[in-house]
Amino acid sequence: MSGATLPLMLSPTMAGDSRIFMNQDMEIGVTPREHKKIPKQVRDDVPIATDRTRLLAAEIKKPRQRYMEKSGKCNVHHGNVQETYRYLSDLFTTLVDLKWRFNLLVFTMVYTITWLFFGFIWWLIAYIRGDLDHAEDEDWIPCVDNLSGFVSAFLFSIETETTIGYGHRVITEKCPEGIILLLVQAILGSIVNAFMVGCMFVKISQPKKRAETLMFSNNAVISIRDEKLCLMFRVGDLRNSHIVEASIRAKLIKSKQTKEGEFIPLNQTDINVGFDTGDDRLFLVSPLIISHEINEKSPFWEMSRAQLEKEEFEIVVILEGMVEATGMTCQARSSYMDKEVLWGHRFTPVLTLEKDFYEVDYNSFHSTYETNTPECCAKELSESFREGHLLSHLSSANLLGGEESEKSKEEEGEEEGVVQEKDGSKEEGQEPAELNGANGMAGELKGSMSL
Repeated sequence: MSGATLPLMLSPTMAGDSRIFMNQDMEIGVTPREHKKIPKQVRDDVPIATDRTRLLAAEIKKPRQRYMEKSGKCNVHHGNVQETYRYLSDLFTTLVDLKWRFNLLVFTMVYTITWLFFGFIWWLIAYIRGDLDHAEDEDWIPCVDNLSGFVSAFLFSIETETTIGYGHRVITEKCPEGIILLLVQAILGSIVNAFMVGCMFVKISQPKKRAETLMFSNNAVISIRDEKLCLMFRVGDLRNSHIVEASIRAKLIKSKQTKEGEFIPLNQTDINVGFDTGDDRLFLVSPLIISHEINEKSPFWEMSRAQLEKEEFEIVVILEGMVEATGMTCQARSSYMDKEVLWGHRFTPVLTLEKDFYEVDYNSFHSTYETNTPECCAKELSESFREGHLLSHLSSANLLGGEESEKSKEEEGEEEGVVQEKDGSKEEGQEPAELNGANGMAGELKGSMSL
């Protein structure tokens, strides 16, 4: 009996072991299904919480990529552009936008290829006419005098297109095809000169370097100005030649999700820096502090200091104007990340009055100092100011009402005394008509006023 029951008692254990081995074999033999690729942003930004892992309560923010550098360069690269022919349709702008090394390379290659092309045609005409075989024959009239090979044809092409005219190689009147080629090369050479010299002139005279002398403060600040919360930054011009018709505008770059659930990355929202009042048009002689009033139309209306530290945004500032020396439009750009906006700070003054002039100290251009600023949002601050003014108005109205009531009580008391005196005089048997004229008139006036 014991020998028979022993296998029965061991059978469940053996069955469990066999199931374990089968599961292990299945896990080893079966290849997992390939997961669908997930965008990198989703893989990085959405952590998956399991029983064995715990998410930290306060995660350290990763350094974010700037939309625009402090120098004004936009960190946007255009990839997978299929319609590259559009660049060739605007060839002039394409050449101007090229870097200097490529621009000089194109400039050199265009002239060299043009000279080689027309040099080859001059050599081909001489070869077809047989001028190369009769180079030593003085009675032979060639198309071009003293053209003995490709090198001399190439030199003649350079002389023709650049109008050097050394006088050694000259076209003769017995070569009509050469005369036609000379006209074609002269016309095309003028077009090439105008095109390439125009590109180089525009490239040299671009006002990009002028924008480097326009300064923006390293930080933007938020503080109280005229009982209103304002976002401010400073701009300045280092040159004595001014920017004509200078204007400034600002944009808030922040990702947004609409009420319908649509996600808009890097959404641009306009920041009013005085468009409706004309304060955005600058007379940029000395450094100016540009102010944005945080009101109901501002994107910072409901943003407090604590919320500002949690938000991720970027403020892009664009200063435009014409260069006084050349009349060309210049644009300077900069940006402020959310960590570069200082709450409760103001800019240090940089303008001082000296003898017969004003002096600007650019050592303090980026300096700020702390000031007493409430940490609530502009909406709450506006409501508190409104309630404070209302309470003061009500208190003053109450005081005025109390004074008027006291005056009215005093006047009522005086009138009651007069009536009592009249009643007393009647009781004593004195008639009111016996009073003198002045008192009688006063009594009549009081009676009319009481009526």
